[in-house]
Amino acid sequence: MPTSAARAATESRLAFHEVLSDDGTRLAAWTNDPDGVIDGPTVVLCNGLGTSAWAWPALLRQECGVRVVSWNHRGTGGSDRPSDPGHCGIEAFVEDALSVMDHFGVDRAVLMGWSMGVNTMFELAYRNPERVRGLFAVAGVPGDTFATMLGPLRLPRVVNRTFAVGVTKALAVAGRALTPVATRLPVGPRTVHVLTHSGFMFPVPDPELAAVAIREFLTTPIDWYMRLALATSTHGRVSLSGLGVPVAFVAGTWDILSGARDMQSAAARIPEATYEELRGSHFIQMEQPERVHQLLLEFLERVA
Repeated sequence: MPTSAARAATESRLAFHEVLSDDGTRLAAWTNDPDGVIDGPTVVLCNGLGTSAWAWPALLRQECGVRVVSWNHRGTGGSDRPSDPGHCGIEAFVEDALSVMDHFGVDRAVLMGWSMGVNTMFELAYRNPERVRGLFAVAGVPGDTFATMLGPLRLPRVVNRTFAVGVTKALAVAGRALTPVATRLPVGPRTVHVLTHSGFMFPVPDPELAAVAIREFLTTPIDWYMRLALATSTHGRVSLSGLGVPVAFVAGTWDILSGARDMQSAAARIPEATYEELRGSHFIQMEQPERVHQLLLEFLERVA
C-alpha cells in the first residue's frame, strides 16, 4: 500500500523512547532527531488528542531546522492507559509533558500545541512558567475548547458545548461497536481525497502521509478516545494575565473544532501576542505545512 511506503520513509526519521510519567504510566515518547544531527532549537510538541507525528509533515524532514520532542497520549499510539482510568485529563497531560521534557533533558523550551494540546501547553505554562520560553498555538484555545467548537456557525458558546459534549457521550457509548468497523476502514489516498473535500478537512499536499496519520488515529478504540475527550472537556479557561513569554496563534478560518474567533479573542488578551489566520480547517498544519512551519521558524527567531 502507498501508506506503508510513506510510513517507512518517515519512520526512519523518528526515534521512540519509553518514558514513565509521575503516576507510573508508560508513555511512548518520540523525537524527529534520532541521530542528534538537527542544528536548531528544541520544541516540545503537545499534540492533538490521539494524534501522531505523521500529522506534522514539515517536522519529518531532516532539514526542518527544529528538534521536536513529544509523546503519544495515554492509551494511544503505544502509550499505556493509566491504572486509574480517571487520570487522563489536561492535568495528567501536563504531568506527561514534564516527564517527557525531563527524559530528553529539556529544562526550558518553546511549547507548540495543536488542538487540545493548546490546552495542555497553556496549563503547563500557568503551573510551571519556569519551564517555558514561548507558546506557539495551532488551531486551539487556552481552555474550554468544547465551547468553541462549531465556531464558523457563530452559535452561542453554551449551545456549542452542549452539542459537542452530547455527541462525545453518544460516541463513548457506541464506541465498542464502532471500533471494529473503524479499524478496518481502507484508508488510502482515495479516502483522503473524499475527506479533504468534505469541508471538515481541506486538500493536503501529501495525501499518502495524511493517510498514514488517519490510519494511526483510527488504531485508538473509539470508546477510550471519547473517554479522553470527555476528561478534557472539563478543562476551563486558563488565566492569561500572568504570561511572561512570547505567544503566537495560528488559526484556520473554517475550523469547526477550535473556533478562529475564540483564538483571536485569546490573542487580544495577551500583550504582544500575534495572530495569524489561514484559509483552512482544524488540520491547517497538514493542509499548509510550509506556511505553518515558516510561522514557527519566525516565532523561534522572535523568542531567541
